[in-house]
Amino acid sequence: MRPAANLSHLWPELPYLDRFEAAATAGFTGVEVLFPYAVPAKETQRALLRGGLQMVLINAPPPNYTGGQRGFAAEVGNEARFARDMRRAYRYAQELRVPMIHVMAGYTHGQAAKDTMIANLKQAVQDTPKGITLMLEPLCPESLPDYFLNDYALAAEIIAAVDAPNLRLQFDSYHAQMIHGDAVAVFNQYRDLITHAQIGDTPERGAPGTGDVDFPALFAALCMAEYSDWISGEYTPGPSTEATLDWMNLL
Repeated sequence: MRPAANLSHLWPELPYLDRFEAAATAGFTGVEVLFPYAVPAKETQRALLRGGLQMVLINAPPPNYTGGQRGFAAEVGNEARFARDMRRAYRYAQELRVPMIHVMAGYTHGQAAKDTMIANLKQAVQDTPKGITLMLEPLCPESLPDYFLNDYALAAEIIAAVDAPNLRLQFDSYHAQMIHGDAVAVFNQYRDLITHAQIGDTPERGAPGTGDVDFPALFAALCMAEYSDWISGEYTPGPSTEATLDWMNLL
C-alpha cells in the first residue's frame, strides 16, 4: 500500500503549487488533485518533479467556466459534451502522466441516465489513451445531492455492463460509510473491482480516527486482500495537516 495526498483537501492554507513540497516533506510519493486544470500543466509538472512526486489521479470533466454543475457521463442529451470534455481531460492527463481519471456522472436519475452512462463509457474506454484507467466513484447525497452515481451496487452494474479492463472502481471510506453504513463491508464486497482507495472519516469528512469509520478494521481488510495500490488521504484536515497523518504509519 502506498500513501498519497489529495492536494485539493490537504494543506488548504497553502497556495496550490506549494502543497506539492509540503506533501513531499511529509513523506508522500504520490498526490492527486481533483481539478488541476486552472493551472498550466507545465507548472504542475515542475512542482511534481521538484518533490519527486507522481500525480496518480485527476477528475473529469474539467471545470465548466461558464457555470453549472460538473459531470455529464449520465446526462441524456449531453453525449457530445461528455466526449469533448473527456478529450480535454486526456490531454491534461497525458502531459502529467496520470494513470487514473475519475469520471464524474452528473446530476440526473433514472434508467435513461444509466443507459446513457453505459453507452458513453463504452465509447470512452475505446478512446482512452494507453496507460490510463477510467475510475467510477459513488458519491453520497450528503456531499453531492442528486448526483447520479450514489451507490456501489450501481457502479458495479455499470462496470459489468461496459466490461472493459480500463474501467475500474474507486473506493472512498467516507462515501462508502455515508452511503452504506459500513465502509469495511463495502470494501470487502467490491474488492475485486477496486483499483484506487481514498480515506476520510464520517460524518464530517474529517481525518481518520475522528468519526465513525473503523479504520483498524479497514486497514486490516486491505492487508488481508493484499491491496497494494494507492491510498489517498482525502479529508478536511483542520488547522494542521501534519497532525492528521498518523494513518500513514499503519500502511
